[in-house]
Amino acid sequence: MKTRGLASSQMPDKQKQKASAETFRALHRAQRILLLPNVWDVASARIFEEAGFGALATTSAGIAFALGYPDGQHISRDEMLQAVSRIAAVLKIPVTADVEAGYGDRPEDAAQTAVAVIASGAVGMNLEDATGNPNHPLVDLPLQLEKIAAVQQAARTAGVPIVLNARTDVYLLQFGPAEKRYDQALRRLTAFRDAGADCVFLPGLRDAATIGRMVKDLDFLLNILAGPGSPSIPELQQLGVARVSLGSSPMRATLGFLGRMAEELKTSGTYRSLENAPSHDDVNRMMQGRRP
Repeated sequence: MKTRGLASSQMPDKQKQKASAETFRALHRAQRILLLPNVWDVASARIFEEAGFGALATTSAGIAFALGYPDGQHISRDEMLQAVSRIAAVLKIPVTADVEAGYGDRPEDAAQTAVAVIASGAVGMNLEDATGNPNHPLVDLPLQLEKIAAVQQAARTAGVPIVLNARTDVYLLQFGPAEKRYDQALRRLTAFRDAGADCVFLPGLRDAATIGRMVKDLDFLLNILAGPGSPSIPELQQLGVARVSLGSSPMRATLGFLGRMAEELKTSGTYRSLENAPSHDDVNRMMQGRRP
């Protein structure tokens, strides 16, 4: 399967992609915690690659916002993976794709999304369990396990061992009574682990003691969503967290900067907010030879 709009000449080299997937997998068990800034276009990706990060993740919300959609699977699979393919095509480091809940309710839909992720050139994918339905916020666990199994089978068939990061939104959605969330999250993440996920993701949890407890109880690779109010990266590493991502925060922070720039132009008519911009030549250099 090709991602729509991706020419055959732009399809990823399968052997190189397999090697990139194994590199990305190994980064999860390296001595240092895996830091995955989330990017939404080629320019943002090149900024982080130039800064020396060993891998990057896309942000589904950031890509959706940039293309004029609200978050929550309002963007199509094809449009999301077209954006991912443009990013993956220009980077020399592994890219993992945030593909929300897999763009469909069936395991077959998740499998089709996994094939599209591989076609885009990415070597990992996030799969969340949120439904977008306030009356039924989380996918039933048996169905979610079928989706995880379908993704892994699709990857095996395609011959690229993508890294599946299985996410539960128990804490992010504040699902159920607060005193029951830990057990609910642990039950789901443990099931995801046992169903074949390569890493598990628990956004919305910021308390250091609870994070440390979850790492010990899971005895598995845990991804934490970090931001203001979260433990620092050194603290998260000390707690045993394997992987840290930032979600849509970098993109939204950029929008906040643009808002402040707009306010300065409108009120004082000055340009201080433009002073630290990369030069035109610097950005040109970052893009030389990187066209997807």
